[in-house]
Amino acid sequence: MTLAGCATTPPRTYTCATPVYTHEYDSVNLAPTVGGLQPMAPAHARHTVRPGETLWSISKAYDVDLDDLVRANSIKDTGAIEKGQILVIPGGGPSRPAVKTAGTTNVRSRSVVSFVWPVKGAILSRFGSTADKVVNKGIDIKANEGSVVAASREGKIVFCDDYLKGFGKTVIIDHMDGYQTVYSYNSDITVKVGDTVRQRDVIAKAGSSGRARVPMLHFEIRRNGEPQNPEYYLTKQ
Repeated sequence: MTLAGCATTPPRTYTCATPVYTHEYDSVNLAPTVGGLQPMAPAHARHTVRPGETLWSISKAYDVDLDDLVRANSIKDTGAIEKGQILVIPGGGPSRPAVKTAGTTNVRSRSVVSFVWPVKGAILSRFGSTADKVVNKGIDIKANEGSVVAASREGKIVFCDDYLKGFGKTVIIDHMDGYQTVYSYNSDITVKVGDTVRQRDVIAKAGSSGRARVPMLHFEIRRNGEPQNPEYYLTKQ
């Protein structure tokens, strides 16, 4: 039996509009993009601060830039971090073993000798602060007249001067890894250029030479010649 009209009825056709969802994959991380959305950013790792660690030693442990670590954790005024504090590690990826720092007993995969306080005392002037139109490129630490000033890390004495303008009796140590430390306002210098010193060796005695009005130590850390905030490199007192 043949139904009338079936042989001559044209077939129905359907035209689909542009698909609503188009999934694409980034060739690097295979993150899907929907409707032009960007690939997903990697998750950040987190680190719980252990005794003796500093922002600098933690940045070394995870191979991240120190400034990036500071920005990721919105650290503005001071580098002092607390035991148990949780830090965001920029860049994502799994947590890596922390490096060995002075004063810790944790087993680590790599070793970094941290900086230590050259003197113990309250910070009178912080990095970046301004006094008498002079920007502080380090920190000024309160000290008793004649108290010992210790090398923050081992290295070689590359500069000694009794009359450095504004800074008085000054010592500079080259740590042979791109870092130098500066010690000023001293009352006496106990080393000479060319000496090799170990961490915590006495290099000077605190005083009030240069522009200092009271006994204190002006302390700088320089990375490839650029002043750094020493508090990012030192443990909390």
